[in-house]
Amino acid sequence: MQIQIAAVGKIKERYLKDAIEEYSKRLSRYCSLEITEVADEKAAENLSPAEEEAVREREGERLLKQIRGDAYVITLDLQGKQLSSEQLAAQMEDLVLRGESRITFVIGGSLGLGKNVKKRSDYALSFSKMTFPHQLMRVILLEQVYRSFKIRKGEPYHK
Repeated sequence: MQIQIAAVGKIKERYLKDAIEEYSKRLSRYCSLEITEVADEKAAENLSPAEEEAVREREGERLLKQIRGDAYVITLDLQGKQLSSEQLAAQMEDLVLRGESRITFVIGGSLGLGKNVKKRSDYALSFSKMTFPHQLMRVILLEQVYRSFKIRKGEPYHK
């Protein structure tokens, strides 16, 4: 299985880079992992709704250029479906059984995802009704993907 994480912005904090590196190493036993970063738009604090949407669309265009046509796309979206870890593992197993060997998870920027990316999405996933920094979301996603593989393989993992 090939997993891609397409995300807006670069990780600057060392502690997040270390966590991403650790989960990437752990995941290498189970899948081919690619993390693709695209530039985020500089956005002032007081943008109008139209300006915010324009930022999301520009970031979205960059994301869409990184997604292969044959990928099953899962967007991280506050309005998406919330799953337990076991349900996410089952969802990923179902994708494999359906012949989906390339899964791309998409993490938007600080303003979220544009309509262009949401339109390309095959599945919208929400980790919580809470908002997380998009840099931290990358670590949380990698941990849950790793946990999914452990669950699917019946291997022990802390609860």
